[in-house]
Amino acid sequence: MKTTFLKITALVAFVAFSSCKDKAEEAETKAAEEAAIAEATAVTYKADLDNSSIMWKGFKPTGSHTGTISVKEGTIAVNDGTIESGNFTIDMNTIVVTDIPIEDEGNAKLQGHLSGGDFFDVAGFPTATFEITGIDTKEGKTVLSGNLTMKDETNNISFPVKTSIDGDTMTLRSETFTIDRSKWNIKYGSKSFFDDLGDKFINDDIELTVNLVANKA
Repeated sequence: MKTTFLKITALVAFVAFSSCKDKAEEAETKAAEEAAIAEATAVTYKADLDNSSIMWKGFKPTGSHTGTISVKEGTIAVNDGTIESGNFTIDMNTIVVTDIPIEDEGNAKLQGHLSGGDFFDVAGFPTATFEITGIDTKEGKTVLSGNLTMKDETNNISFPVKTSIDGDTMTLRSETFTIDRSKWNIKYGSKSFFDDLGDKFINDDIELTVNLVANKA
């Protein structure tokens, strides 16, 4: 019995270690900053809602879950091919789970849990926002910075992106990055808030990949 217990413990630890090792780097996170302001000569692009989304991945000791969230609205101002400002609204009511079949009751259960009051509290906070504060080049990569607001908590995050313009359409795709949900007061199963969870915790890190398509307004 003792040997079996040790094997199970080792397996859980291995899965947790593997999950952590495979996660993307955390976005640089700091206090909110002033929003960027575009020049009058900037060209405005409006988010194509049907082709824009945010992919997410959450982790726990025994594995992970994936899904998407939709963009509700947004604009981005570009001058001479460079992003100058932008503001986007994320529709938290559109949280979708993709790793569990839609017909499986576990899908609806997880989606309901994520939307519920002990996680994102979609009823109280139906939207999140991202407001661009700047763009820079670091180590040969384009790095976008902006204020991310969820559940009335705002932090400035920075992450690498690639952008392109083809005719009247602009695309922006981020590298996969993580944010620490505890910094936005998302407490459920977090060891940052509770010290008696044992192996029942959920990692604070959430992986995100932003895919944005926008058309000239």
